[in-house]
Amino acid sequence: MQKHNFSAGPSILPREAIEATAQAVLNFNNSGLSLMEVSHRGKDFDAVITEARALVKELLAVPEGYSVLFLGGGASLQFCMVPFNLLEKKAAYLNTGTWANKAIKEAKGFGEVVEVASSKEANFSYIPKNYTVPDDVDYFHVTTNNTIFGTELAGDLTVKPYMVADMSSDIFSRPVDVARYGLIYAGAQKNLSCAGVTLVIVKDEILGKVSRHIPSMLDYKIHIDGDSMYNTPPCLPVYTALQTLKWLKANGGVAGAQKRNKAKAAILYSEIDRNKLFKGTAAVEDRSLMNVCFVMNEAYQELEKDFLAFAQERGMVGLKGHRSVGGFRASIYNAMPIESVQALVDAMKEFEKTH
Repeated sequence: MQKHNFSAGPSILPREAIEATAQAVLNFNNSGLSLMEVSHRGKDFDAVITEARALVKELLAVPEGYSVLFLGGGASLQFCMVPFNLLEKKAAYLNTGTWANKAIKEAKGFGEVVEVASSKEANFSYIPKNYTVPDDVDYFHVTTNNTIFGTELAGDLTVKPYMVADMSSDIFSRPVDVARYGLIYAGAQKNLSCAGVTLVIVKDEILGKVSRHIPSMLDYKIHIDGDSMYNTPPCLPVYTALQTLKWLKANGGVAGAQKRNKAKAAILYSEIDRNKLFKGTAAVEDRSLMNVCFVMNEAYQELEKDFLAFAQERGMVGLKGHRSVGGFRASIYNAMPIESVQALVDAMKEFEKTH
């Protein structure tokens, strides 16, 4: 039976990336050695990380004056590294959900944090608007896509301070004006690679401005000077990232991905809005293209477990919603084929007919 992987992360990857990584684990670059046992400082792996860095810059049109890093620790470590390196006195944060909350909590250990707006009162079902970002902050932090609540910023904001963005779950899903950001970070296990590596894109001139001592492992400048090899990088996830970036380039780049993502989301949201059994949980204008959250309508809530089982029998995995929202969550990242989305829609229609 074909499997349809709607997991929120770790999540679906391009089949080409999986197969190339599997081959490299057995025999990396025809060396007779596994990718897992070669030197990260050898010429073969150096070529991998160099090409991956170049593809990130090409696909996102990264301007001059920015560095691209592949680090460990996940986005959760970036919640700490960002203020460690950038927060001298005060920073502003937009609170749009669980991960923004975690970032805010870490930043409060380094200086004053201004929460410019929050949608907590509505269980983070929308992206706040019409707020003011103070001009005197060191940076303004946003989470561009909220995996748990299914909301997403539709585009790049315009503010006076440097923006810092957690793009873990929508990186490479749409074009980004990198020049508007001082720093972008993304845990890889949604749109880029398997878990274990974190992408960081940082504007060089914003570094070195804080007065505190920064431990070497948490200092962006140290990692830039070491070409992401100050310590041993997560080699296998970096290799998988390279294969995913190659796949993305061969399939129309981020513009092509955005077109496909809009088409997939339109099909699924249209069925949610049409089907009497279901309803969406996010404000329509802020609906995520990556994580589609929906629940049973009140009159049919007792059917939730039945629908999950019905979908699982048809090869669909990872559809159970986060406990903060309940219901269902279909994560339809870049690598999700439109055929899988259509299979889910077909299942929703079939379930409706029998109930």
